[in-house]
Amino acid sequence: MAELAVNASADKGAPVRRPRVQKNITAALALDICDEHYPSGTVLPRENDLCELYGVSRTVIRESLKILESKGMVRGRSRIGTTVCDKDDWNILDPQVLEWIGPRIFDFNLVDCILEARRTIEPAAAALAAKRASAQDIADLEKAWQQMRDVEGDLERFTEADVAFHTILLHASHNQVFRQLSSIIHAALKYSLHTSNEAVEKRDEALDIHRQLVEALRMRDADAARDCSNRMLDIAARDLQRALGTIRIPRP
Repeated sequence: MAELAVNASADKGAPVRRPRVQKNITAALALDICDEHYPSGTVLPRENDLCELYGVSRTVIRESLKILESKGMVRGRSRIGTTVCDKDDWNILDPQVLEWIGPRIFDFNLVDCILEARRTIEPAAAALAAKRASAQDIADLEKAWQQMRDVEGDLERFTEADVAFHTILLHASHNQVFRQLSSIIHAALKYSLHTSNEAVEKRDEALDIHRQLVEALRMRDADAARDCSNRMLDIAARDLQRALGTIRIPRP
C-alpha cells in the first residue's frame, strides 16, 4: 500500500503533496480519511484547497471524490461540500477500501463479522454441495486442496489456494445466492484466511480437515460435510484468536 501514496504527515498537519496520478490521489485522500485526518462527519476542504494540498488539478480531485463517493466514504451535498461518511456506511467489502483500511481493519470489527458470516454460510453450503456438487466440482475442490498441500510453507500461495477452495465450495452448492456471495466477500475472505493462516507455523491440521471435507462430498454425506465445515471454522476461530490476541472471536 505504501507505493500508492504517502500518508498524512506524522504530526497530522497538512497532507504532503502527492504524485499527479489519479490512482495515487484517490488513495491519498482515502488514507487521510482512514487515518482520521478527516474524521467522519467533517466537511472536506474546498476543491481549490484540496488542489493546493495534494498538488493536482480540480479534474483529478473531482474524479477522486467521485470514486470515494461510489464506495460510501464521502457524500457531496449542494452548498455544503463533501462530507466524510460514517464508517458504517463505507463499502468495506470493496477490495480497494479494504486495502486503504489496512491494519485499521480491527477498528471495524470486520474479522469478527467475516467469521460470523462464514459460520452461517459455509456449513449450509457444504451440506448442499454434498448433495449437488458435480464430479467436476469435487475434482476442482480436490485440486485446490492439493495446491494447499503442495505450497504449505508459502503463506501467500497457501492462502490463494485456500481462498480458491472456499470459493469452489460455495459454487459447488449450486445455490445462486451463495455463488454471488462468494464474489462479494472474496476480498474479505482472503484477508481473514491470510490472518488465520499466518498465525500458525504448520498447517497440517487445516489441511486434514479440508481433505475430510472433500471426502465427505465424494461420499455424498451432507452431515459429515457440515461437520467438517464447522470444525474448519473452529480451527479458523482459534487461529484468529491467536493472531489477534484479545480481539473477540464469535462462537456459534
